[in-house]
Amino acid sequence: MKKKIFALLLKAGWIAKKKKNTYVCLNPEMLLRKMVDFKVPFLMKNIEKPYCFTGLSAIEIWSNYSYIQRSWEKSPYFVKVLKKDLTYWKSFFNKSRIPNYINSGKSIGEFIILIPVEKLDFEEKDSLKVEKLNITMDMAKNNKIYLYPYNYMKEKYG
Repeated sequence: MKKKIFALLLKAGWIAKKKKNTYVCLNPEMLLRKMVDFKVPFLMKNIEKPYCFTGLSAIEIWSNYSYIQRSWEKSPYFVKVLKKDLTYWKSFFNKSRIPNYINSGKSIGEFIILIPVEKLDFEEKDSLKVEKLNITMDMAKNNKIYLYPYNYMKEKYG
């Protein structure tokens, strides 16, 4: 059991191996900062497969982050992907060690909610593929919680 625990801590980056049976704990400040870094937007900028941020994630991007739906303890991303590419996306996020779910789910920290669709319609904003502005604005307009980002987008984009 002890070997398994050390292997998990080593893989997670919490400890480093010094000698055969010697480990050293890494700096807790660095580890906590690493836990709260948002990796998903940077990973998605270089993806060739079609996708688009949707829902609250689209509001966040289109409003230039005047509305932010995330915190270090809960940071969901809502992403539409083609049904035929679902296996690719699950594998991609698993390799990047980012929890991912289909249609709904919860986790601590950054996680992805994959929404499989037959067809994608998106625009590019800041090198990210995002649901079209008019759809995003309609969603924000129809919910009072998103009044501030809606007004921001309305002022910025007309």
